[in-house]
Amino acid sequence: MSDWDGLEEIVAIADTGSFVGAARRLGISPSQVSRIVQRLETRLNAELFERTTRSVRPTELGRMLVDQSRRIIDERDEALSMARGESEMQGALRLTCSTALGERFIAPIVGRFIRAHPRISVSLELTNRVVDLIAEGFDIGIRTGHPVDQRLDARQIGARSLVLCASPAYLAGRGLPRTPADLEMHDCLIGTSGVWHFSEKGTRRTLVPSGRLRCNSGTALVAAALDGLGICQLPEFYVRNHLAAGRLVRLLDGFLDAPEPIWAVCPHRRHALPKIQAMLAALEAELGVEMAAGAAARTG
Repeated sequence: MSDWDGLEEIVAIADTGSFVGAARRLGISPSQVSRIVQRLETRLNAELFERTTRSVRPTELGRMLVDQSRRIIDERDEALSMARGESEMQGALRLTCSTALGERFIAPIVGRFIRAHPRISVSLELTNRVVDLIAEGFDIGIRTGHPVDQRLDARQIGARSLVLCASPAYLAGRGLPRTPADLEMHDCLIGTSGVWHFSEKGTRRTLVPSGRLRCNSGTALVAAALDGLGICQLPEFYVRNHLAAGRLVRLLDGFLDAPEPIWAVCPHRRHALPKIQAMLAALEAELGVEMAAGAAARTG
C-alpha cells in the first residue's frame, strides 16, 4: 500500500458527487472505490466524506485534501506529458484577483488564454480579501502595491495610476486643496487602503485620510464622490470617463505618486510549471493593452 493510494478516488468522488460516479470515471467497481477510501480514512484517522442516502460531500478536511490531491494529480499528468514529448499544455489553474480589476481586465485575458489552450481549465476567484495562496491551493494571485510574502515569487505584469478627485459641487462648497496637507481639512472617501501616497519635491509622502465614509468598493466610492460627499483616491480606470465628462475634477496632479505596480505572485514550487509560465506571460503581455482598451472604450 502506498501513501498515494486513494488520492485519485477522493478527487473523482468530489467531482462526480458519488462513489458510483467515481467508479464509472475510474473504471473500477463502487465497492473498490469504497474500500480504497476507507483505507485512506483509516490511515488519516479522520472522515473525508459526509455520507447520506442522497449525497456524498467532503468534510472540511476532505475538501482540503481533495484540493491538494487535484494539484498533485495535475502536476503528475503534466510531468508525464512533458516526458512523452507532448507539446500541448493541460490541467487546471486557480487564479485569484480583486473584484474590480478581475472583472474589468483579468477575466478577458483568462478567456483568451483558455481559448488558445483547449486542454487547460481556469478557476478565477474574485475577492477583495488577501488570499493565502498556499493554504488555499491557488496557483496565481494578482496583487497591487509591494509583495511581502517571502513564500511567493513575484512578477510585475503592469501598473495603475491613482487619481485624486472630487465633484465640482463638493469643491464649490469646500474649496480646492492646494497641497496634500490641505486634505486634513476635507472629507475623504476611504477605500481599502488606509494610507494615501503622494510625491512632494521628490520625496514620497503618506497621508492617513479621515472622513465619515469608508467602503471596500471602488464603484461605491465613485458614486459617493459624484454625490458630493468628499474626495476620493482611486485607480484611474474607475473615474476616467467621469473626469472627461466634467462630473469629477482631478486634484493635486503635481503631487501624484508613481504608478502602483500590479504583480502576479505564485508559490515558489509552482512557478516553473509550463502552464503557469504561459499564464504569467499572457498576463504580462496583455494587461496593459487590456487596461488601455477598457479606458478608451469608456471615454470614447
